[in-house]
Amino acid sequence: MSGLLRTLFGYQAWANEDLFDKLGELDPERYRTELAKAAKLIDHSHVVARIFAAHLTGARHGYMSDASEETPTLQELRAAVAASDHWYVDYVAGVSPASLDERLAFVFTDGDKGCMSREEMLGHVILHGGYHRGEVGRILSQLSITPPWDTLAVHLHRSEPSRRRQAGRPVLAGAD
Repeated sequence: MSGLLRTLFGYQAWANEDLFDKLGELDPERYRTELAKAAKLIDHSHVVARIFAAHLTGARHGYMSDASEETPTLQELRAAVAASDHWYVDYVAGVSPASLDERLAFVFTDGDKGCMSREEMLGHVILHGGYHRGEVGRILSQLSITPPWDTLAVHLHRSEPSRRRQAGRPVLAGAD
């Protein structure tokens, strides 16, 4: 299985957890409106991730739209997003390289037909999640609250501190 996909889904799980930690620091009364907007964005991202998980496995997802009818609480979302992130980490650890190229036909919640490879679907879930975490980060920035440092480079160096000790080493031949 692709090491990059494993890395990206590990990163997404870390970034989502970090975002929920930051949101949990906010006063729920003072920031009621902003937290509700954040919850809607996270819910949408989560629902799309679950829809694509169903597409990847050939299961029915049961969603009629790309968001929950009633937005879950941030606590409920945190648990659901963590479970979904765990599912994706496990999925990419076990998917065969050959099956990543397999194109799967599906129907979007608006009724349009779609067809993507498994790898494209996985890429969509990562990029879509990052996009909406960025929107939540923007909400925090507008409140003069520093959002989490949501980058792959930060994740890699925090999860593998030994990478910091690699700095200054010569680049290996052919590694450009």
